[in-house]
Amino acid sequence: MSILQQLTAKSWETQGALEDIQGEASLALPDAKVGFWVFLGVITMVFALFAVAYNMRLELGDWRPLADPAILWLNTAVLIISSIAMQVARVAADTGNVNRTQLGLTIGGLCSIAFLVGQFWAWQQLRRAGFFLTSSPADAFFYLITGLHGLHVLGGLWVWARTSAKVWGGAEIEKVRLSVELCTVYWHFLLIVWAVLFGLLLST
Repeated sequence: MSILQQLTAKSWETQGALEDIQGEASLALPDAKVGFWVFLGVITMVFALFAVAYNMRLELGDWRPLADPAILWLNTAVLIISSIAMQVARVAADTGNVNRTQLGLTIGGLCSIAFLVGQFWAWQQLRRAGFFLTSSPADAFFYLITGLHGLHVLGGLWVWARTSAKVWGGAEIEKVRLSVELCTVYWHFLLIVWAVLFGLLLST
């Protein structure tokens, strides 16, 4: 039924058509998903701008490359494990397996916390070596980029904690499936962003 026909049709004559329209509307993406993808788009632009600024700044003559702490490799591995664990939780939630959902969420969250601890430890190593936020542009960008990414991981952990509390609290898996899915996608996103940022830091 076209839009013009919908506007001019009498409601008592088009009950079946209206039911079809409502059925089609029910297939639309949930508001949470729409807002989530808009949010990811905004974050992507923010990190992209920082990456562009980083590349522009390193071309100036006063740029002194920073030796990246070796622990960043371990942190990257931990974040990969976290993302895999969240994917396990998502698949388990889709199949109604509560125990595996709980296990995946737990491992994913703990590994994310370990990642943040590792990033903080990297900061401590740099500070002990004499690299501070105000030491050089390269140092400032390292702290800024890793700190910004860490804040987004921390924000994800807040949502993860709420979702995990519901799963461990006995909520029906159908009611938390969307939350688990969005958490998982967000974790994959954070992993991709970190891989790009890490590669950027290593390249200089």
